[in-house]
Amino acid sequence: MSISATLWRNPVDKSDPVNLAVLDDSTRRSIDETPPWPRPAWLIEHVERMRYPMLWEAVQTSWQRKDSEHTTLAARLVHHANHILMNQFREELGLGLHDGDSPALTSVRVVRGGVDVLIDGALFSGAEIDTDPFVYAVGARLPSGGTLTAVVPREHLRYVTLEFVQRPSA
Repeated sequence: MSISATLWRNPVDKSDPVNLAVLDDSTRRSIDETPPWPRPAWLIEHVERMRYPMLWEAVQTSWQRKDSEHTTLAARLVHHANHILMNQFREELGLGLHDGDSPALTSVRVVRGGVDVLIDGALFSGAEIDTDPFVYAVGARLPSGGTLTAVVPREHLRYVTLEFVQRPSA
């Protein structure tokens, strides 16, 4: 499961211009232009949210029936970090649209353990990737046997507190 969120640099005043994303002209035009056909309220709301930066798939949780080398905390953390790098930093990494499915941009060699991760008010021993110039990643094993990972672009780190709470079941 992945969770994305709008980044509010000033959550007290959501109308503060500091909250707006830096948009290219094409994106700004596509947001500002109203099509000649009616749009449902949910679509209008979604388009308006595009004005603000997103923490795209910032938090992921996973659970596997059997442990393997691909389901370790380090492997899940690397997979999540590479996913964000491949999908959000292609230009910065010099990758074209068709440059492989998933090049290894970071690896388990850079995962550092012994990091405290706060989940539901309790500290868990976790791991981090703090060597990539574009993202910071942290994660922990959950008491349920699952894994929680979070990957945040470094430019947004100062606005984010990396503390986690379990969502109530639907």
